[in-house]
Amino acid sequence: MPYIASLISNPQHPALDGRLLERVAAVLPGSGLPVWLEPGVAADIPFTPSGADVSDLAGIARAALEGAAVDLNLVPAEDRRKFLLIADMDSTMIEQECLDELAGLVGLKEHVAAITERTMRGELAFESSLRERVALLKGLPVSSVGTLIREHITLMPGGRTLIATMRAHGARTALISGGFTLFTGPVAEKIGFDEHRGNVLDVDGAAFAGTVAEPILGRDAKRNALIDLREKIGLAPHQTLAVGDGANDLAMLEEAGLGVAFRAKPAVAAAAGARIEHGDLTALLYLQGYRSDEFAA
Repeated sequence: MPYIASLISNPQHPALDGRLLERVAAVLPGSGLPVWLEPGVAADIPFTPSGADVSDLAGIARAALEGAAVDLNLVPAEDRRKFLLIADMDSTMIEQECLDELAGLVGLKEHVAAITERTMRGELAFESSLRERVALLKGLPVSSVGTLIREHITLMPGGRTLIATMRAHGARTALISGGFTLFTGPVAEKIGFDEHRGNVLDVDGAAFAGTVAEPILGRDAKRNALIDLREKIGLAPHQTLAVGDGANDLAMLEEAGLGVAFRAKPAVAAAAGARIEHGDLTALLYLQGYRSDEFAA
């Protein structure tokens, strides 16, 4: 089966050049001429594994980068473009963790952020951790969410281009978050997603009750959402793409045809089919073989 070595750097800091491509091509069996998707930013190198273990080749090829700020992933050359994208929200499509930001309004951001970090690393069960953190929000005015979104929530670079381009080429896009619908709704609208799903914070009058509606949308629910949408659209598993950064995204990433760990926790990056550490979200387009002149505005 033919493969592609996908090399991607951050468009704000282009790090690819011909010499780097030559070094990588030299360690890949049956490598062909590199194809630029965006000069200095992204390129493909076709090759044929010829029976070699692809995981081993990935390690060898990454070593050939000699520390350059470039993401390298090996993907099958066939059916690269996907027609369903499932994306995590916190620290993936936005640059913050919404629950941590809410906790900051009651002076508990550092405390809650520490719990969030352990949860995303897989050290704590997601559901119990979420209940514990939400309990600390009891009494916080619901109206504070709007202000928080306007003043503190920022979109991850490349996200709007990613969604616009995939939709322009016929893909369905969904924001599936272990966070809250009060955030997924506005964020999905800003970025341009077709739909969104998240957890629901219980309300007591005009304030948060300190509880979250059951059942909680966690690791298994994210995977099930991917399967549900895939079957509704009538796609094969290999036609799907998922992206996330935390342990609760792993089942979703493993279920997808291409699961991408985006600036993820180490255990997640190690388990995912592909990983992006340097590029922005347009890297997911380059992984699918899109050239920059195919990007939607």
